[in-house]
Amino acid sequence: MKRWFPFGSMVLFFALPCTAPAEGNAVQEEVATAHAHALMAAGAESLEMTHAHLQHVINCLVGPDGEGFDAAAANPCKSMGAGALPDSAGNAAEQGQLKEALAAARSGVKADSPESAQKAANEAAQLLQSSAGAQ
Repeated sequence: MKRWFPFGSMVLFFALPCTAPAEGNAVQEEVATAHAHALMAAGAESLEMTHAHLQHVINCLVGPDGEGFDAAAANPCKSMGAGALPDSAGNAAEQGQLKEALAAARSGVKADSPESAQKAANEAAQLLQSSAGAQ
């Protein structure tokens, strides 16, 4: 007995266009996660924890193939995408904000005092919040 499904091809038609928005969602998720870790870094009680959370920010922004990615540190954005910067390629405004946030996170990781590291974390958090709002 043969069955004919007239809507079968329509399901495929509607499923294909859904791949592009998923990339945008990956960037949103990565930026939101990086923002959360920047806030954790800003509120951390030790320089070591501030540095650890800032490294998480870096990992989320650059992705596993990016400069400064530390595989020994946790990657809270592991299954979200290739990193917010690679995933937002082609969006110059967003790239600018994310690069500024990355620079702040990198300076915080290099900071010798908790105050300096937390100041950098706050700067990264503000930039990431601005980036998330612009999406």
